[in-house]
Amino acid sequence: MKQLIFLLLWALILPTISAQETDRPEPLYVIQPNDMLEIFVWKEPELTRKVLVRPDGRISFPLVQDLQAAGISPGELKRLVEKKLSEFLSAPEVTIIVEAIQSYRIYVLGKVQKPGGLNNEKAVTVLQALALAGGFQDYAKDDEITILRTIGNEHIVFNFNYRDVIKGRRAEQNILLRSGDVVVVP
Repeated sequence: MKQLIFLLLWALILPTISAQETDRPEPLYVIQPNDMLEIFVWKEPELTRKVLVRPDGRISFPLVQDLQAAGISPGELKRLVEKKLSEFLSAPEVTIIVEAIQSYRIYVLGKVQKPGGLNNEKAVTVLQALALAGGFQDYAKDDEITILRTIGNEHIVFNFNYRDVIKGRRAEQNILLRSGDVVVVP
């Protein structure tokens, strides 16, 4: 139990500390398949609606038909919808609201209390993922954790030593996980 409490505290505190140390702006959110968007067209209530980003990354919207949404920011989608609507309306003003992020999913496998897939609205670090999985089971090799990431046809493996990270050594191992990453605890 002490281990789980310690893990939860570190998962919450460490990203805050490292975020304060850097003044880098947050990257823009990139729309993904299965995200729920609300598209609001000012003074055109019949066009305002919620749309689900399909698995192929596209949305269907009146007058616009099919439009690629996945892989771009809400601001970029706003400009695309406005451009398409300008063929039918004079100076359309569009607002894109990401209502539900349903696309971020990671997996934690092996000797954790609750192995399996984890859905979250925002990206989490390795420590946060381990906390969400309930911490370690007995005899877990917490110094031999691996993170598997697939980008296209390329497979990348990251090593994660829990003991080092919680002692403040090699904190760079506590990476932000991308959707689809797999954390393996032997």
